[in-house]
Amino acid sequence: MAIVRILVDGYSLLHVWRDLAPNEQRHSAQAREALIRVLTQYVDSAGTPVTLFFDGTGGPKDAPKNISSDSLEIIFSRDSKTADDLIERTAYRLKPYGEALAVTNDYAERDTVISMGGLAQSCEDFIKDIEHTLNERDDFLKLYNRREANRYKR
Repeated sequence: MAIVRILVDGYSLLHVWRDLAPNEQRHSAQAREALIRVLTQYVDSAGTPVTLFFDGTGGPKDAPKNISSDSLEIIFSRDSKTADDLIERTAYRLKPYGEALAVTNDYAERDTVISMGGLAQSCEDFIKDIEHTLNERDDFLKLYNRREANRYKR
């Protein structure tokens, strides 16, 4: 069965991905924005929709509750819920449509999603996937631009 959506625990990923925003605190707006920029590029290249979950209790008071685009959805949980709760619920609701991939370093969360028929991946492995996909995109664009430039030289 195909992966219908990737469910990412945003703060779990930011905690591991120190190179993304090296001089920023992990819960800062700048770190979140850097993650959103990279995930937008990843979604555009990979084609699999992503939902990025942040704990609402850890975020700033002025953070928007939900931000949505066609293929990247960003959700801040309410004060009474956690990102983990929302990931579990979303994975369960997506089950009739295919497998959901949960990206988190929380072992209990990964086990819960797997027990519901979904897939799970560590943040470190997901970062490698993102970097690989973006490198492939960059290589393709270089080759494409070179071919187009040579085509017009003739």
